[in-house]
Amino acid sequence: MSDEEDDINLTELNDEELVEQMFDDLYDGLRDEIIEGVNILLERGWQPYEVLTNALVGGMKIVGDDFRDGILFVPEVLLAANAMKGGMAILKPLLAETGAPTIGKMVIGTVKGDIHDIGKNLVSMMMEGAGFEVVDLGINNAVEAYLDTAAAEKADIVGMSALLTTTMPYMKVVIDQMVSLGIRDEYIVLVGGAPLNEEFGKAIGADAYCRDAAVAVETAKSLMARKHNQRAAG
Repeated sequence: MSDEEDDINLTELNDEELVEQMFDDLYDGLRDEIIEGVNILLERGWQPYEVLTNALVGGMKIVGDDFRDGILFVPEVLLAANAMKGGMAILKPLLAETGAPTIGKMVIGTVKGDIHDIGKNLVSMMMEGAGFEVVDLGINNAVEAYLDTAAAEKADIVGMSALLTTTMPYMKVVIDQMVSLGIRDEYIVLVGGAPLNEEFGKAIGADAYCRDAAVAVETAKSLMARKHNQRAAG
C-alpha cells in the first residue's frame, strides 16, 4: 500500500466518496478500515440497512464478480469476507432492532463423514455479503442437524457441501428424508463441492448444483425471487 493511501482520512470524505473507498477497502480485505467506515456512516445518520446494502453488499458484489471471472482467488475473497464480517458485527444487532429485511435465511453445513470446510465457509461468507442471513452448522452433519435447524430457524435454503466422493451420497439421504417427511417443497436445496456436478445435483433431487461461492449467491437470489413470486401469485 502506498503512503498516500495510508493518509486517507475517511471522515473527510463525503458519503459517496466514502462508499467508493469502502468498496476498495473491502476488495483489499482491510477490516479495520471497513469497521471505521461503517461507524462513520452510522454517525452520519445512515440506516443500518442502507450501510449493509449500499456499502457492504455493493462492495462484495464486485469481489464476487471478480472471483467468478477468475480475477480474484480464494485467499483474497476470504480476506474481503473477513473485512465484511468486521462491519457486519456492528450492523447485526442494529439490523435486528430495526427488523430490517433480509433476502432470505440459509442453513449450511458439510455433510456427515466430511470435515472439509473452506468451500462451505466461502459460500457462507459470500451469502452474508449478499444480504442473506446464514446459520453455519460446521462440518460432519447428520440429517437431523440440517432438518431440525432449518425448522427451528425457519430457513428458506438448505445448503450442503461435500468434498469426498464417499460423502456425496449422504446429500441424497437428507433430501430423501425431506421428501418422506413431506417438507421437501418448503426449502430450496443447494449442493456444492469439488466432486459434484450438475447431473449429480439433478439425480439426487437438489434444486441446484453450485460450482462455486459466486454461483451459489446468484442461484440463491434467483430461486428466492422465484419463491417470493410464487407466494405472491398463490
